Amino acid sequence: MSLSNRAVVYKGPGKVAVENIEYPDLVLRDGPGVNPLNVGRKCDHGVILKVIATNICGSDQHMVRGRTTAPSGLVLGHEITGEVIEVGSDVEFMKVGDIVSVPFNIACGRCRNCKSQDTHICTNVNPDRPGSAYGYVDMGGWVGGQSEYVMVPYADFQLLKFPDKEQALDKIQDLTMLSDIFPTGFHGAFSAGVGIGSTVYVAGAGPVGLAAAHSAQLLGASVVIVGDLIEERLEQARSFGCETVNLSKHDRLGEQIEQILGVPEVDCAVDAVGFEASGHGPGSGEAPATVLNSVMTVTRAGGRLGIPGLYVTGDPGGIDDDAKEGTLKIRIGLGWAKAHHFVTGQTPVMKYHEFLMKAILSEKAQIAKAVNATVISLDEAPSGYEVFDKGAAKKFIIDPHGVIRKRTAAAKDAIKMS
Repeated sequence: MSLSNRAVVYKGPGKVAVENIEYPDLVLRDGPGVNPLNVGRKCDHGVILKVIATNICGSDQHMVRGRTTAPSGLVLGHEITGEVIEVGSDVEFMKVGDIVSVPFNIACGRCRNCKSQDTHICTNVNPDRPGSAYGYVDMGGWVGGQSEYVMVPYADFQLLKFPDKEQALDKIQDLTMLSDIFPTGFHGAFSAGVGIGSTVYVAGAGPVGLAAAHSAQLLGASVVIVGDLIEERLEQARSFGCETVNLSKHDRLGEQIEQILGVPEVDCAVDAVGFEASGHGPGSGEAPATVLNSVMTVTRAGGRLGIPGLYVTGDPGGIDDDAKEGTLKIRIGLGWAKAHHFVTGQTPVMKYHEFLMKAILSEKAQIAKAVNATVISLDEAPSGYEVFDKGAAKKFIIDPHGVIRKRTAAAKDAIKMS
């Protein structure tokens, strides 16, 4: 087996590069961002994966823009789908050759929170705070998966094995969304209380917002309205039946919703934007509390708000001293007066990924189409980051070994011959 391993590495604000890194083993070694208390941690409960698909996430972009305290040299990537090529001595149920989805939350399966299905706030994997993820700032230092190979701990507990390898490879562009954005979008819609006949507002038409909108449709919403500043992204939302509001042109969200629904409010709302929010209307600049305040304004009294959008405790690029430490001017009095219910934090992927997998395999969910999945090579990752940062209506899937493109080419050849 070759011991080479190439990966996407954060090199400082606005810069990523593809570099050679160490081939993984079943120990968490020292490196950029690794908490000293995690160095040398043995992972005989883990596996080594050959990465089949690994995606660029909006959360990665926050780091690449320099809007977090991520260190230079951090290996990026928390959306991982791969083939098991090595198993640790404590692994019982995962086998070499299995194709698996990796939840972006790293979870031990042993602590109180994991036993309560709150795998997004595991207390045993990150000495800094509850909760962890691959290739992410302040998350314990677990090496990211935008690479050719990666180590995944606690494999028996965490990994979602696909039941049929060939079927999985046929649907890999949908299934790779199970590591993060499909469960995250679903969590936003589900925790907002979306049900049969609900009217829903989704703030943000990036991949998570589009996944939330598609999830709201799966949950039975009657109308899903998506707001964004970029027309190309709104066009993508309209492509699968959403109503849209271009917030670069309008600053009165309630009036825009009233034009669609006849009333200026919705039953449920999802914040899929997070802390790098912009004000609404022509010429508006960054205003990090805008989305939270606007969704409270347009959600009916007694409604629920799902908030999968990322908010951080440290933002070097914040617009003022408060924003730099995650202190925002939120109208909590409005939310209190309207008896709103808020759900925040990382998504507990394992609550959702198995039944969302079944929805994909039964063709009830078309998540790759909804988010405009676009396959690129590992070497194309830096340009993918650049294009995505400009607001492209695409979800970039990195194909480190060319497996997806070879599969797609073979399928096209088969169609031509039939």
